[in-house]
Amino acid sequence: MPKRIHTFIGLMALSLSLSACTPLLETRAAANMASPSASGQAIPASPSKPPLSSDDPASDPSIRILVNKMRSLDADYAPDDLVRVDVPTVLKNEEVNQLRKEAADALKALFAGAEIAGFKLYARSGYRSYQTQTALFAGYVKNHGEKEANRFSAKAGQSEHQTGLAMDITSDSVSLQLSEDFDDTQEGQWVREHAPEYGFIIRYPKDKEDVTGYMYEPWHLRYLGAKLATDVARSGLTYDEYVAKTENGGNPA
Repeated sequence: MPKRIHTFIGLMALSLSLSACTPLLETRAAANMASPSASGQAIPASPSKPPLSSDDPASDPSIRILVNKMRSLDADYAPDDLVRVDVPTVLKNEEVNQLRKEAADALKALFAGAEIAGFKLYARSGYRSYQTQTALFAGYVKNHGEKEANRFSAKAGQSEHQTGLAMDITSDSVSLQLSEDFDDTQEGQWVREHAPEYGFIIRYPKDKEDVTGYMYEPWHLRYLGAKLATDVARSGLTYDEYVAKTENGGNPA
C-alpha cells in the first residue's frame, strides 16, 4: 500500500454507513479532483473570534482525556451529553452525527467561521460506540489485515470517536470523502490554521505515525477547548507528547 493514501470510502455496508478512514489505492488523477489551492489565491483569515464560554471547557478532565493505543476506554463508556451536531453532515447514520455538547457547539462555530471565510465544511463521522468500533475494525482487518488496519483504524476502546470529542470533516473539494488530499485544499489549510481558535487540533499530524500510531489524518479533529488546543498547537507536539511532558512535570511549550 503506498505511503500517501488519497481517498477513503467504506468497505462494506457498515463502513459505507460509518466511514472510518478506509484507504483505497486511488490516485488524485484517477479521482480527477482539482485542488482549490492551485488557484494561488490567499486563504482568508478567520474573520472573527469564535464564541467562547466563560469557563474554558479545557478545565474539565473529561475534555482533556487522552485516548490512544496505550490508554483505552471501558466498553460501557458513553458520554451522557451527546447531541446531534447542527452543521452539514454526510452520512444518514445518526450515531456518527453526534458529539458532546461543548464539542458540538465549538464545531458549529468553526463551520460558521469557515463559511464566513468562503469555505463550506461537512461533518462526516463523530461519535462511535464501542460496539460500532468493534465491528468496524473487524471489517478492516478482514479486508486489509491487522497490521495495515492498525495504521488507519482504532481497536474498540482505543478510538477517540468513543469520547464524543472527535469529528472527521470533509469538503466538496475532496468529494465529501476522508482524503489526505484535504490537506492540499484551501478548506484544509484554513482548518489547519484556525482550528485551535475554536478548540480543535488535528489529532494525527503529518510525519508523526511513529508517535501516534496512526497515519496522517488532516480531517480528524479533536476537541480540547480553545486554551488547551492553542497550547498544544503552539508546542508543535502531538497530543500524546504534550500529555506525556505535562505528566512528567515538564513544560511542553
